[in-house]
Amino acid sequence: MEITYIGHSSFKIRGKLVTIVTDPFESRVVGLPFPKHIAADIVTVSHAHEDHNATLQIEGTPFIVSGPGEYEIKGVGIVGIGVFHDAQGGATRGSNTIYRIEVDGMSVVHLGDLGHALSADLVESLDGVDILLVPVGGHYTIDAAAAATLVHEIEPSIVIPMHYQRAGLNSDIFSALLPVAAFLKELGKDVALPQPKLTVTKDKLPSEMQVVVLQ
Repeated sequence: MEITYIGHSSFKIRGKLVTIVTDPFESRVVGLPFPKHIAADIVTVSHAHEDHNATLQIEGTPFIVSGPGEYEIKGVGIVGIGVFHDAQGGATRGSNTIYRIEVDGMSVVHLGDLGHALSADLVESLDGVDILLVPVGGHYTIDAAAAATLVHEIEPSIVIPMHYQRAGLNSDIFSALLPVAAFLKELGKDVALPQPKLTVTKDKLPSEMQVVVLQ
């Protein structure tokens, strides 16, 4: 499996037979350029905001997964779990969907714009996660401290932070986001040099939890 970071909460997950894109965004909203000519078999959308649901950015005719439920698409199993975009039960920012994606024998979880701590039952439903894609910037989602707590609860093999402050983001909307360094500090990790991509197989997963920052 190969995972590359498109930006914000958007990743391209390329398996042996299937390509998945998460949360494609409108460049005019986010400020970052969304690459041209990206094709996918499956697109997951965590919630209906323009910085997460720009499915027309993806070429071809992908299967769009946009809410809770169980899906089986081209040999990929996906479970969508309904949660909230805020800590007020959705009253401020609405709903959000966590996706657990089973591909190439590995379990990848994308938390979307999760805005609250998870119950013990929800944490239990995420048992055995190999790769966790977690928002860490705060303001619109859980912050660095809450993200670190959740990481310790879920105990994935690999953690990839997303939705944090970086150069190029639309400052009118995202200026309050914290940088990824705040999350790394909460985990007791040194500032990491971003990698261009993550390539991993089930038998090569680390024995101790690893944090991977993608550029």
